[in-house]
Amino acid sequence: MQRSVILLNMGGPNNLDEVKTFLTNMFNDKNIIPAPKPIRAMIAWFITKTRLKEAQGNYAQIGGKSPIVAYTQKLVKALEEKIDAKVDYAMRYNAPFSKDVLERVKDCDEIYAIPLYPHYSSTTTLSSYEDLIHDAKKLGIEHKIKTIDAYYKDPAYIKSIVERVKETIGEEDPSEYELVFSAHGLPQKIIDNGDKYQRHIRYTLYYARKELMMQKVNFHKTHLAYQSRLGPMEWIRPYLEDKLKSLTKKKVIIFPIAFTVDNSETEFELDIEYKEIADELGFEAYKVAKAPNDHPMFVDALKGIYEEMKKQKM
Repeated sequence: MQRSVILLNMGGPNNLDEVKTFLTNMFNDKNIIPAPKPIRAMIAWFITKTRLKEAQGNYAQIGGKSPIVAYTQKLVKALEEKIDAKVDYAMRYNAPFSKDVLERVKDCDEIYAIPLYPHYSSTTTLSSYEDLIHDAKKLGIEHKIKTIDAYYKDPAYIKSIVERVKETIGEEDPSEYELVFSAHGLPQKIIDNGDKYQRHIRYTLYYARKELMMQKVNFHKTHLAYQSRLGPMEWIRPYLEDKLKSLTKKKVIIFPIAFTVDNSETEFELDIEYKEIADELGFEAYKVAKAPNDHPMFVDALKGIYEEMKKQKM
């Protein structure tokens, strides 16, 4: 029995030349811009044209590429050492695309697709699955693919969050810090239309708080906020910059609760942009925790998810 696991993520440019392709593909996604295809293409062209230089400048500040690929490759290697399957990864908006990965694994008997988004959303999980199944149908192998929608309260995943927070606080007293769980935002309209993302994020927050309490890691307060909004429309609140302004302690740790793998939203947006805001607000300490990445607890979470998926009939 030959088995394959494909880890799915949004991806990020591997160099500055790929930024244009990444942005174009992202904003051409009907789950991101829900407009008729010709109109969506025009919107994607306009957003890419207006944001390209700024986006390239942002990536230049973190090494000229997204860190997501290198972290994902480490995660793939760590997981492959623990399970009885070949592990690959496919990105939604840049190489390696699902069509290329599926071509490599098409002769496997079973293919397990695991999203690196623990929280289900039409903008992430559904988008990646639609892309994967579309390409699988072209190869006639869609019947081999098994999927999972979400794992936002998986115990090992929750523990990986807490371990990353503990790494960040180190030997310091957590009661001197406020802890903000920062999630990638979505337009409020998407949530109003029934998207489960915000509800799943809140569940993760609940279980993470519970695990922190059980391990006696007691912060002054813990909070939830949202980052990465774009355009003039209303996005889910509270916005991270507003949350930072409201904190009473001037020491804060940010944990990127929506991400399992570090990317430009963590290593540029959180590490650089929001730090500038914190500095302007007079924070004494501003620390950003690493995402789970290849932490052993997160690898165990993915292993457990895979083992559970194997038990289900195809």
